[in-house]
Amino acid sequence: MTTKSQEGSGKITLDRKILTSIINLAAKEINGVENVSNSERPWYKKMFNKYDDGVVIKFEKNGALTVDVFISIYVGFSVPDIAYRVQENIRNSLATMVALKPLKINIHVVNVECDKEVENA
Repeated sequence: MTTKSQEGSGKITLDRKILTSIINLAAKEINGVENVSNSERPWYKKMFNKYDDGVVIKFEKNGALTVDVFISIYVGFSVPDIAYRVQENIRNSLATMVALKPLKINIHVVNVECDKEVENA
């Protein structure tokens, strides 16, 4: 769970699943991303965290947020361009929706999907 105190009284508590949903949606919004999936992770890691949907969130001791996202992209798209756009979209989504600024956003391209032809890359 994430807790963030507001100026004044009270605090906001966010469940990890909400952050995972926001990150997953932000990654899928980028043209060229086929899927966000944890299918390339080892079975023993999936067994302990079944609901990560290709997103791993870590909170450091100093409160910094680190995000790892595992994506598949379509063939013909630029990997560095897609990765940069996914990072920026996740950073903007977290900032606007829940006022969090992650320290690191690591994008792992685990698969290139060949089913769809490039229309306007």
